[in-house]
Amino acid sequence: MGAYYDEVEIEDMVWDEEKRVYHYPCPCGDRFEISKKQLKNYEDIATCPSCSLIIRVIYDPLDFEDEPSDDEDEGAEEEADEEDESDEGSGDEAFEDAMEHLTITDEQPQAIAAAA
Repeated sequence: MGAYYDEVEIEDMVWDEEKRVYHYPCPCGDRFEISKKQLKNYEDIATCPSCSLIIRVIYDPLDFEDEPSDDEDEGAEEEADEEDESDEGSGDEAFEDAMEHLTITDEQPQAIAAAA
């Protein structure tokens, strides 16, 4: 497709945490928008919801390869909040318990024969 209004680098776009999209000003007064999920799926076209203009987003797809998609990201935040509320400090306690029971030896492991 060669009818782009412009080509814009992702660094020139602004991340909107509330709408969970990158945006860039459109000449019509609205904003071009593209989500992390679209970028992760190698989509590079940002659309304006108010007019027919589109822009091509210049970015490195590898930067978004390990990014959770919008849905996964929200779920992860909720899970993290729940974990923080339910067992604050228990991670430190579990680490301390593990350290107390840790033993380091120079013994070589013995081979155990198993019957088939």
